[in-house]
Amino acid sequence: MHKANSFEIISFYKFINLSNPKQLKNKLLNFLEVRKFRGTIIIASEGLNGTISCKIGNGEKFISFLEKTTKQKFVIKLHYHISHPFLRLKVKIKEEIIKLGKNSISPVNKTGAFIDAKKWDDLISDPEVISIDTRNVYESEIGTFKNSLRSNTKNFTEFPKWFNKNKELMKNKKIAMFCTGGVRCEKASAYLIQQGFNNVFQLNGGIISYLKETKNKNKKWIGECFVFDERVALDDNLYKGKYDQCYACGSAINEIQKKSSSYKMGVYCPKCKRLTSNKQKRGFEERKKQIFLAKKKGITHLGN
Repeated sequence: MHKANSFEIISFYKFINLSNPKQLKNKLLNFLEVRKFRGTIIIASEGLNGTISCKIGNGEKFISFLEKTTKQKFVIKLHYHISHPFLRLKVKIKEEIIKLGKNSISPVNKTGAFIDAKKWDDLISDPEVISIDTRNVYESEIGTFKNSLRSNTKNFTEFPKWFNKNKELMKNKKIAMFCTGGVRCEKASAYLIQQGFNNVFQLNGGIISYLKETKNKNKKWIGECFVFDERVALDDNLYKGKYDQCYACGSAINEIQKKSSSYKMGVYCPKCKRLTSNKQKRGFEERKKQIFLAKKKGITHLGN
């Protein structure tokens, strides 16, 4: 842990049958608000999924509370940062903890085999294995595993359609799936099993756990790992990487792209300038002004 880091970032998920999501939401909020946690937790009847941050020392208390409240053991991904990477705390109830749009899928019942980080490199080096990046295009474009097949989806609900178009490539192959923290590839693996594919594997704990445990010593991971908070991307050591974020389209952008004539901070970047209307650009411009005024007054603007 870097000596300047004084905040813990806790990522977790679990597919479990929850009979009263609203009751769990209230219990979590009561615990988290008083201790000034930030981040997002999604609760559904199929389980819960979250990434939150807190001052060092409160993370262990939260894990103990979570496991006691749910009567479940959780695999926790823990790393550190110099400040809260989130603006506020949100606990939401939704139909799915990660939306695939396939109600017949139940990861509680059956998913692919979990492969620990230290065995992952050997698995994806096997010529009989096809590795699949289940993340969206704006995530995989800045980093992925070497020779992996990118689904290039705009959102996770597009994954089944992409898979059906490409499943012939995977016949008689072992399939190794990965994502940021594990939740997407776990649900995707359940979908593949339902489609009749049996040799399905998933990276236990996702890319975050892989980088934490291996430090990418074999250089199988290329680039940086996109994350959904103000850090934007993480390097091999789980420190903030070289990317910033376009607040118009949400994509990660580097210094070269920021120097482009097609970049205007907070309004557009080379990836989205042609995709947004003039009305949208005016809206982004107005938001940028409001953020500037809020900063000048010392106020955190939640649109930032």
